[in-house]
Amino acid sequence: MSGEEAFVTLATTDGYAKGAMVLGCSLREHGTTRKLVVLVGPHVTETCGQALRSIFDEVSPVDVLDSGDSARLALMQRPDLGVTFTKLHCWTLTRYDKCVFMDADTMALSNIDELFEREELSAAPDPGWPDCFNSGVFVYRPSVETHEKLLTFCTENGSFDGGDQGVLNSFFNTWATADISKHLPFLYNLSSIAIYSYLPAFKHYGRDAKVVHFLGKNKPWSYNYDTQSGKMVDLPEGHQPGLHPDYLRGWWRLYAKSVMPLLRRANGDEDFPSGSVEERSPDIPEDETTSSPSADPPSHASPNPRPMSSEERKQRWEAGQMDYLGDDSFANIERKLDSFLK
Repeated sequence: MSGEEAFVTLATTDGYAKGAMVLGCSLREHGTTRKLVVLVGPHVTETCGQALRSIFDEVSPVDVLDSGDSARLALMQRPDLGVTFTKLHCWTLTRYDKCVFMDADTMALSNIDELFEREELSAAPDPGWPDCFNSGVFVYRPSVETHEKLLTFCTENGSFDGGDQGVLNSFFNTWATADISKHLPFLYNLSSIAIYSYLPAFKHYGRDAKVVHFLGKNKPWSYNYDTQSGKMVDLPEGHQPGLHPDYLRGWWRLYAKSVMPLLRRANGDEDFPSGSVEERSPDIPEDETTSSPSADPPSHASPNPRPMSSEERKQRWEAGQMDYLGDDSFANIERKLDSFLK
């Protein structure tokens, strides 16, 4: 046993590599004492690879595993999730005694080194089905034996959701009932979906959030950002990002401050103007581009070509396609709640 511990993430495309860079910078910014490791798939360009090497202690190339489960992934409308099986490579990092895996679409909001006091498999409940854990943040112990068992399990059983979360919940199937100490507080994996589905709790507890998870197809790197104004720009008509605006701006501020200079240097473009608009990476397929906020977040309006019927709105909510910047904004939801309470 080496005694070393590490935060681990995964980048399979340049988009997720940018997410990993922001995650790594957020962990550094909040003073982690642990190593930072990123698993990198073959589709990440050398430019992003060079920037990753400036942030992470270890950049480890991995092959891409694919669940091949197109039917279940189609149910979720997320064909891109098949490659998340590549996450299982994290169990091969046996030079570390214990690790915390964090998806590349997460961002640390404070120091979270205390997670290493937990044991495998510790994770926070998933907002969609709380008896399942969300695999975006979890504590584990690297092990060749566990890795081999996971691959065998995948081959024999597949995944009930077509992605890594289904596999891991089936493999670690006593998480919900066996040991409450392995249930991480939800604040270690706060999802944008839950913020909107239970607004009163977010307003009460949200300021203590430690990790935000940008769940869903739309990721922070999907947007354009003006570094001078600090605003998102050129949002297409009717687009619903589904991300809390303060978290989104926080991600971009860190990206502009700490990541953009590294990418410019890797590109040999030191003279890139600092006040320009950073655009979504052109190499991200559409399937994949997909500090705590204040108690009273600002209201934003998004264009809406026509009024939406209550039935259409219900269907969009059930499909996870809420209009977060328009009808379903914080301010509108709060007004609705207040009217019922009165």
